[in-house]
Amino acid sequence: MTTMTNTATQLEQEADAVAANGRRKRRSEPDDDTRKTNWWATALIAVCSLTVLIPLYLAVVVALKTPDQLTQGTGFELPNPIRWENFADAWVRTSFPQALLNTAIITVGSVVFTLLTSSIVAYALARNIHRPFFKGVFFYLLAALFIPFPIIMLPLVKQTSLLGLDNQAGMIILYTIYGLSLNIFIYTAYIRSIPIELEEAARVDGASTWRVFWQVIFPLLMPMNATVGILTCVWAWNDFIMPLVVLTEPSARTLSLAQYVFQGQFNTDYTVAFASYLMAMAPLLIVYIFSQRWVISGVTRGSIK
Repeated sequence: MTTMTNTATQLEQEADAVAANGRRKRRSEPDDDTRKTNWWATALIAVCSLTVLIPLYLAVVVALKTPDQLTQGTGFELPNPIRWENFADAWVRTSFPQALLNTAIITVGSVVFTLLTSSIVAYALARNIHRPFFKGVFFYLLAALFIPFPIIMLPLVKQTSLLGLDNQAGMIILYTIYGLSLNIFIYTAYIRSIPIELEEAARVDGASTWRVFWQVIFPLLMPMNATVGILTCVWAWNDFIMPLVVLTEPSARTLSLAQYVFQGQFNTDYTVAFASYLMAMAPLLIVYIFSQRWVISGVTRGSIK
């Protein structure tokens, strides 16, 4: 009995010694992440990222200057004195409230219809991609990504005019349709990673395909909904070409089109124009600041799914 006790005690001591050596070795060795960090590349990326502040600084400085201050320097000097009246002039000359309302209606409508339609179509394709018809439809939609917009611009203007879609409703439909290809590509890859056993369990409980999608699949698409929603929001808010060729009524113009008022035949009012640019950029920037935490958490959940 004494021999067994001594043997057990010796084994415990050896195990403790091995564990202590392992801990000392781990403390003495640098982490793999530290060894693999390329600080030169990190510094270069940081410097390149900060270059975006240069045009932003120039936009803010020019928006606060008088025309005389702008012509007397290089443009990078601080304004002295500051002219806040540029923002008031831009507010009046661009009919900012009306242009902001038009842009908001088009953007919100495009995001909502895009999320609903693209997710439904992508779900049908992802769960039937093994069938030749659905596979053909999938590649047909992807082929639209390689068609430049200028090629279909003139036919689009003619069709929207004939159908009476040269307004905000027509813009929402066009953004929903033209974003279908990329959004389906994004959604389909993610839906195929969702275990089909979740749907089978719901169907065993008597759920229909429609109910399975809305109660099982769609809640799991929140990371992709965030991605597609951001892409569509930025595109619809900042787009210039499509509203230029589709919208015919001056009262329906968006913020991007409203900037056209500063472009004259022989001159451009840069100070008021840059103030208007900042005003057009501010709402989207505010939305991003308040939704940043939710967006990052959604993308993180999608990455570890």
